[in-house]
Amino acid sequence: MSQFFKNIEPNIIDDEMLQKAIEEKCPEDLGDIAREESINVKVVTELQFSFKNILQIDNLWPLENLTKLQLDNNIIEKIEGLETLVHLVWLDLSFNNIEVIEGLDTLVKLQDLSLYNNRISKIEHMDTLQELQIFSIGKNNLTILEDVIYLRRLKSLQTLNLSGNPFCSEEHYRLFVVAHLPSLVYLDFKLVRNSTVRFLHSLIGKSGNSILQSLCFVALGAGSLQKSGSQKHTAAFVEYLNGSFLFDSLHAEDTEAAKLASLPGVGDLLQAYPSWFVLVCENLYNYGLEEYEKREAEVSKFYKRLHEILAVNQQESKRIISDFESRNQRRLDELSQARSGEIAESKRAQGKEDINQLWGALMTLEALVSNDLEELLQDFKRSIDVLASTFTENIQGIYPFHSSQCRDLENQHHEKLMEIVMATLKKLDHYELEEDFPDDLQRLFEDKNTIVNIINMSHSIRLRKIDKRESDMLCNTYQW
Repeated sequence: MSQFFKNIEPNIIDDEMLQKAIEEKCPEDLGDIAREESINVKVVTELQFSFKNILQIDNLWPLENLTKLQLDNNIIEKIEGLETLVHLVWLDLSFNNIEVIEGLDTLVKLQDLSLYNNRISKIEHMDTLQELQIFSIGKNNLTILEDVIYLRRLKSLQTLNLSGNPFCSEEHYRLFVVAHLPSLVYLDFKLVRNSTVRFLHSLIGKSGNSILQSLCFVALGAGSLQKSGSQKHTAAFVEYLNGSFLFDSLHAEDTEAAKLASLPGVGDLLQAYPSWFVLVCENLYNYGLEEYEKREAEVSKFYKRLHEILAVNQQESKRIISDFESRNQRRLDELSQARSGEIAESKRAQGKEDINQLWGALMTLEALVSNDLEELLQDFKRSIDVLASTFTENIQGIYPFHSSQCRDLENQHHEKLMEIVMATLKKLDHYELEEDFPDDLQRLFEDKNTIVNIINMSHSIRLRKIDKRESDMLCNTYQW
């Protein structure tokens, strides 16, 4: 509960509160009319319920023409009861206890929404607010910066306030937001510089989204991909390839084919098959980790160089500004001591010229850093493209440890197993089988087509699992 209302009883918007709000907002004669006609609310377009200790929004359904509604500084916990206010343009729910964005689906005309200072942890359920231009959700519990990308669907959004959320402390937070929301004019009460937007989106125009995404990836502090255990395996795209995981998954739940293990010769075949299969997987696993280390090194190098470029630019900018401030201070001292108008005018003219020179020097620095960053991004993209394409080509067949070897091993195993089965069927036909035949195995061999179909089906399922593992590796690489 808000600190303002700890010792006050919570309220719900009822007829009496609604009547009073209308009387406060509307002219005196309208207030009399409202009393006489049991609240004629159709003419009401604006209402204010600030500091009313409201816990629940209710009884607003008759206000069908309302365009502006203030519910700030209450103790509201849930956005509800607004479904009929389809003409609402301005809604203030700041300084409440709201935890989830919801209940706004019908407010398709909304242009200004404030949820400042609540308890919201996720940006969601705003798809219908296509006319929203101003959105304030500062001072909430937003921790995942990538959630801001959700706002890309709001094509009219120009002013956004996120200040005071935990993710605002992340390095390059502002750059990330501007990069993903190109239509923004103001972010956190500051004008978004056109030069920043032009630079970021010139990169998109020249080289596609991959460069911009690389910059944002690095800006989020993901320059190092260092992970441990299964996380590292996943980042290397080779999870489930160390050990017998993949092999075990091929034969999992294959109970019918497992019955064949008691056939003469199948036991030896099943002993040799997994050792070769697991060896191929482990070779592929080790190769994947090597490639992962190369990618990590490239991203770390990129991140280090990015910081160097920005640090040099900042240092030079500070030096230029410091020199200007020193000269300007001396000029101001001389101006205050000037005894003639001509001297004063000369000093003022020098000051204007110095300002122009300062502007020119800083703009030149900005152009230089933009060029350096663009060149850095282009180099980074080329390096990553080479690493990724080499990795995918090796997975698909160039590298001797690629997963087609897994297919080859599976095909060879299938052929040998089929030879044993056919030989067994032949012996059964001629009553030459000397070994005792288990009942469940005998049922499999009652019909030649049945046993052949079972083996072929098991073989097809295993091949599909091998194909899917390769496909997952390639898709993850492309996505990265």
